[in-house]
Amino acid sequence: MPTSPAHSSAFADGKILMGKTGDGVGTITFNNPDKRNAMSLEMWEGLGEALVALRDDQDIRVVVLTGAGGKAFVSGADISQFEQSRHNAAASEAYAQKSAAQRALLAAYPKPTIACVRGFCLGGGLQIAMYADMRFASEDSQFGIPAARLGIAYGYEGLRNLVSLVGPSQARLLLYTGMRIDAAEALRVGLIDRMMDADQLMPATLDIARTIAANAPLAVQAAKITIAEVLKDESRRDMDAIKRIGDACMDSDDFREGRRAFMEKRKPRFKGR
Repeated sequence: MPTSPAHSSAFADGKILMGKTGDGVGTITFNNPDKRNAMSLEMWEGLGEALVALRDDQDIRVVVLTGAGGKAFVSGADISQFEQSRHNAAASEAYAQKSAAQRALLAAYPKPTIACVRGFCLGGGLQIAMYADMRFASEDSQFGIPAARLGIAYGYEGLRNLVSLVGPSQARLLLYTGMRIDAAEALRVGLIDRMMDADQLMPATLDIARTIAANAPLAVQAAKITIAEVLKDESRRDMDAIKRIGDACMDSDDFREGRRAFMEKRKPRFKGR
């Protein structure tokens, strides 16, 4: 079984790579190592294309996001574009709108996502990681939001996700100071879910992704939908959506297959229906 994906498609002039491991796991690699994978507008567009391709691929059940080069997941936005595209409030708003569709796509992604972080995960890169369902990081990773040092405001969605993970006081500490924290501290405050040796990070992440991919897709989707609704204000929760996916699980062929496999003491073969 392979421990790393084969890249099968490239977007944004090769700065976004898409791969498949052959066992239900898709990968997206930020491939701009000369700039520590800093995100340009073109890379945001390429990320959207890769996300859509994996979303629409019926063989893909889990998506892993990672960075090339071993030095960074994503070190933030490409600051070289700021003078032209983010020099004032109006330009910054136009810049944000150009990546809004991709951010919304990742935030509401229907399949499980895992951010596999090695090295720098800063600013907009941390926002990408926080959109993922889970974050696994190497021991040499660093996290931070340097917005205060650049004189810019970190957006609402990024802050909402940050506060939901680490709480308001830790969010204030990170935002007010612009400080960086290491992986051990990120694990302690809840910003990441697992910390491991750098050489074990991708193999371990793919093992967990394969475990998820081998489970019943409707049951995994039910968990994803229900947790998302739990995190909303009570007045905004869609209880009908929770009931629909619960009923779909109970009426599915996969539920019958799971019961039969249990009785026959064999591994189930789930098909997502």
